[in-house]
Amino acid sequence: MTDELVITVNGKRHQVQATPDTPLLYVLHNELELNGPRFGCGLEQCGTCMVLRGAEAVHSCRRPVGEFAGTQITTLEGLGTAEEPHPVQQAFLDEQAAQCGYCSNGLLISMAALLWRTPHPTDAQIRETLDGNLCRCGAHVRILRAVRRAEHLMWEGGA
Repeated sequence: MTDELVITVNGKRHQVQATPDTPLLYVLHNELELNGPRFGCGLEQCGTCMVLRGAEAVHSCRRPVGEFAGTQITTLEGLGTAEEPHPVQQAFLDEQAAQCGYCSNGLLISMAALLWRTPHPTDAQIRETLDGNLCRCGAHVRILRAVRRAEHLMWEGGA
């Protein structure tokens, strides 16, 4: 038996067919056909499934969709567009901070949440925030540079 739930994703209201305990990630993929958040570990430990709830980065692989009713959810697709990328997306591109790209969703979502919460984070705050996002490609130095570039783009208007 499924309940009709209404969730707001990327600024659009969606009535979805799912039991309230269905993981949000499954609803995003299966019903809304969004592919930004990805299935990684299924244990909320790798970060590939992250979405924004308001300005907070949260895992979506185990959290029930019912928990998100009445909140604003933003996925990677809602962060920016190819024509007008969000500053964290632009910085990630400019610094060539992706290798395979599997972890990119979680890194970008985490970076956006950090910079909204803390416009000028310390290196320790950046490292602590990104600690929950596993990247096996060794692009860590470029990822850290991308955070600094995004900080500049967001808060100082620079290019």
